[in-house]
Amino acid sequence: MNTIARHAAPRPTGLGVLKPYSVVLSVLGGVLTLVGSLLPWATFVLNDGRYPEQATLENFSDPLASSGFRLHLVIFGIAAIAVTLLKVPAANRIVRALGFGTIVVALVNGAWITVKGGGLGAITSSDGAVAFGAVVALIAGIVLVVAAVAGGVEPVPEITRRFGRYVEWLILLVVYALLLLLVAAVLTSGGFGATATYAGAVFLSFLGAVGGLLGALHAAGLLGWISTLSEQHRAFSIVVMLLAALALPLTAAGSEYWMTVAANIGVYAATAIGLNIVVGLAGLLDLGYVAFLGIGAFVAANLSGAAASIVGIHVPFALVMIISAVVAGMFGAIVGSPTLRVRGDYLAIVTLAFGEIFVRSAQNNIGGLTGGSNAIPNIPPVELFGVGFDQALHLGAVTLPRGVLYYVLIVLIVAFVMAVFANLKNSRLGRAWIAIREDEDAARAMGIRTGPIKILAFLIGATLAGFAGAFFAHKTATVSYESFRFLESVTLLAAVVLGGMGTIPGAVLGASILFVLPEKLREFADYRLLLFGIALVLIMRYRPQGIVPDAHRRAELAEEPEPGAVVDTGEPTARTAESKAVVS
Repeated sequence: MNTIARHAAPRPTGLGVLKPYSVVLSVLGGVLTLVGSLLPWATFVLNDGRYPEQATLENFSDPLASSGFRLHLVIFGIAAIAVTLLKVPAANRIVRALGFGTIVVALVNGAWITVKGGGLGAITSSDGAVAFGAVVALIAGIVLVVAAVAGGVEPVPEITRRFGRYVEWLILLVVYALLLLLVAAVLTSGGFGATATYAGAVFLSFLGAVGGLLGALHAAGLLGWISTLSEQHRAFSIVVMLLAALALPLTAAGSEYWMTVAANIGVYAATAIGLNIVVGLAGLLDLGYVAFLGIGAFVAANLSGAAASIVGIHVPFALVMIISAVVAGMFGAIVGSPTLRVRGDYLAIVTLAFGEIFVRSAQNNIGGLTGGSNAIPNIPPVELFGVGFDQALHLGAVTLPRGVLYYVLIVLIVAFVMAVFANLKNSRLGRAWIAIREDEDAARAMGIRTGPIKILAFLIGATLAGFAGAFFAHKTATVSYESFRFLESVTLLAAVVLGGMGTIPGAVLGASILFVLPEKLREFADYRLLLFGIALVLIMRYRPQGIVPDAHRRAELAEEPEPGAVVDTGEPTARTAESKAVVS
């Protein structure tokens, strides 16, 4: 007897069984997020004082007057409900990002209150007082993530909508202005100093909210669209970004403290970009790179006219920067010369040894050029038209803080270093470096003179570091060997790897992260190396190409498709065409 084979659709497994209820769950998660934001979060006043944003029960007089992390949850809840009910393209992906942001905000604030309050009673019930805001918000975030995964996470839609040139310029202006305000808000969140009792919690919570927001914008395809617009108007975008960076002193972050931090970030960002040439482009591991920054700093200190300098001459700052860069570049060529014979781990040991030799030589004041343990203090500030760069700047009725001129100068220096890196990367020399990084033997077989080209990588990278070192000497006014130990080389390498090897934004972002986090999380200052290690492990595991990956690295580290999986060949499919049609 013939039988008819009936192929039934496979039964859903895991969270897929909840797919029919995904919309209801998303709305429920949004409502719970709103409820969590309107409830108190702490049952009593903690020993360190009242928790911010009127989260303590006895100060919870007006639940609708939400601010801070509670306002962030209100926005996430309303957004989750609106995205779900309006059936926005990639709604589940957006809801998932909002859910993760809600979870981070709830966990950070709830955990902080629990630890400071001595137990779970601080966020649940204690002596008849009840406060379940953190618990409800955490449950809400989990419900949002479960609903999004159960409903099926869609691909990121590609927005192809175009406007006229001037309209797109206006859009980019607004975006970069918002980015400037976001950076200022990140820097100032939680405050600083003795009065900022819960600065760490507020800062981490704000980062979680920002991460959720950016994740939702990426899921909606907006970040990709802005990136496309920026690439199509590259020259305009570069000018606007430079102006936005120069406008930071006019924001809430325009204080002497943050100008100093920003200037230090700029020094290490410029140095990290130079290291990116050696590590990111040429693939040569350098564990003593900070020594080139130190060489540039000591050269500038000796030529600054400082009383502690045995040279005893004063050279104009512009000329000092050039001399410092040239001297550091010469030492870079010397250190790079062993690359003709060694590679890999052996080269790393050579660079590590050079870094230690430099520190010990500076510590022992060999040649009398480093000051030894006394360092070289009282380096005079940079001056322009009689105005010292360490002074406050008065522009009519506006008074900018001390150090603002140093900040403007380092922004221009970083812009110059970026331009050098970008032109080198896209040049014939840059392509030779990348070929050596991929396979040195194959590059040599193709006719590339690998030895001299690797030495050039060390020379140019060291030159850029020496350039930044000259600024560092005048900004800090004191140069000591303590500033150039092995830990600083590790920090620079971590900045390059975390940000993304071979990319300009990656080095800047990595340097910013590794210098802002210790400033904002002073409670964890003793665990800085531990945090660096954990961050590197997580990055290498889940995003080995870095936060801002280079196109080559992204292609190299892309996961192999599973057997039978659909491979994206770049050809439009019915699904992507439908997605484009919806968002266009």
